[in-house]
Amino acid sequence: MDSQQLETQLETLGRDIFALAQSLDGDSMALLSLLRHLEQVHRQIREDLFLTSLPDTRQALDNILRDIEEVGGWPYIERLKLQALLGSAAWSSSRDTEGDLPETTN
Repeated sequence: MDSQQLETQLETLGRDIFALAQSLDGDSMALLSLLRHLEQVHRQIREDLFLTSLPDTRQALDNILRDIEEVGGWPYIERLKLQALLGSAAWSSSRDTEGDLPETTN
């Protein structure tokens, strides 16, 4: 497969995945499931295909390292830090219940 065909397929796949995510907007459990699945696919590709396809010559390995350096680094799926998630949840819940608190009179 040439690089133009690959880029076209990757763009289509990316649009499809994002469209699926948009259709799940507001459903945090479904979006979490999607993110977990993407992470699992990433791990499978890395461990089962990428690592076993690494070249065995110094020059070919150097080409891959140059590409990583020039094009954008190592592919990484960032995980949301638990502290950030809790902070966001605390902010949301206090905002959601703010109007529900009983008024106090002195």
